[in-house]
Amino acid sequence: MSTVTDAGSEAKVVEGSDGLLLEIDGQIVPNYDATFTLFEEGEVVTGRVVRIDNDEVLVDIGYKSEGVIPSNELSIRKSVDPHDEVEMGEEVDALVLTKEDQDGRLIMSKKRARFEKAWRRIEAAAESGEPVEGTVIEVVKGGLIIDLGVRGFLPASLVDIRRVPNLDEYMGTKIECKVIELNRSRNNVVLSRRAVLEEERKEQRQEILDRLQPGLIVEGQISNIVDFGAFVDLNGIDGLIHISELSWSHVNHPSEILSIGDTVAVKVLDIDRERQRISLGLKQTQEDPWQRVVDTYNVGDELEGTVTKVVTFGAFVEILDGVEGLVHISELAPHHVENPREIVAPGDDVKVKILEIDSERRRLSLSVKRVEGQVLEPKVLPPEELAATEQADEGAGDLDDVPELGLSEEVFAGAPADVEPDPAAAEPEAIAADEPEPVEPEADDPAAT
Repeated sequence: MSTVTDAGSEAKVVEGSDGLLLEIDGQIVPNYDATFTLFEEGEVVTGRVVRIDNDEVLVDIGYKSEGVIPSNELSIRKSVDPHDEVEMGEEVDALVLTKEDQDGRLIMSKKRARFEKAWRRIEAAAESGEPVEGTVIEVVKGGLIIDLGVRGFLPASLVDIRRVPNLDEYMGTKIECKVIELNRSRNNVVLSRRAVLEEERKEQRQEILDRLQPGLIVEGQISNIVDFGAFVDLNGIDGLIHISELSWSHVNHPSEILSIGDTVAVKVLDIDRERQRISLGLKQTQEDPWQRVVDTYNVGDELEGTVTKVVTFGAFVEILDGVEGLVHISELAPHHVENPREIVAPGDDVKVKILEIDSERRRLSLSVKRVEGQVLEPKVLPPEELAATEQADEGAGDLDDVPELGLSEEVFAGAPADVEPDPAAAEPEAIAADEPEPVEPEADDPAAT
């Protein structure tokens, strides 16, 4: 039997009572102190919520008085409502701040108990490389605050593989991140969700590459637009649509027909499995307007078109969406023409006659002057353009520098006597296919992300 001194009297613990009964002066009395939980300041204890007020929560931890958790010690979130953080009867862990304050109260902190546990978990995750999960609780300048039990900072540049225009979309969502920086003394935790996504995609990339084959039509989302084309996210790996593969008609910039986020059907043109690069085509999923020309029209047919461009050697006329033909300067009028702008201007609607269809080279030769009953009124050129024409005539001779058109001599057989048949004319920019393609960037090129 143990002996305990109590208020000047000698008390003995009754054997078999587990210290819950004492014998004092021959009487058996309860040992209330033995029912109290033993703890020290700084320890984490477990208790049950017995009361929730607007500014504090009372927790029964088996001590002589309930522990008090002030509202600012409930969560790392700012300005919380205690009713949103705990429920009546809920078991919570709390760290003992002081066993007895100036008012005799036991003061505890729920957020600091969670903080200690969270730090151990975060340190283990940082060491192993495993991701941690938390809830987005704030959007701040430059990123997001994640509740991990500790306030973790997720920079905006590391929220996703690509830039996120609106971080507010993540408020209240649970996300997985990797710990990339940890400083306990400064309570600093820096996270990266991008690292998690990239690791997942690394596994997906090879699966996608194994599945894709040239000729397949697949669906993807436009992830980035650059001067030389557009990148398409194929559910884990990006492919490139070169600007020349966007449309059958001429495209000055990809943004004319595509926007980031657009969902498109594309054809797989080529796959470099070693370098993990995929070449895609958008126009191949659309009707080829040139085929309509071949199927529908013949040499000698007359049809209407719109002048799209006027150059020194003639004018381009669009006869179908995406199909332009060249009206050589000698085919604009029955008389000699010094400057095509004397006869036509961009936007003019004219009738043209088909002189030649080169199916193999996808080129079309047209004539305005050979359309029966059509006479275009000459236009008055501004003085400065007229002067420029005269200077060009003096220095350019008879268009010696114009590249070969590749059209038959018969095309210009009916040219006026004062204009020698001259097939030398520049190829239509909108339908030429001989331009060298810009070199695509590597997959890790900043321009591609």
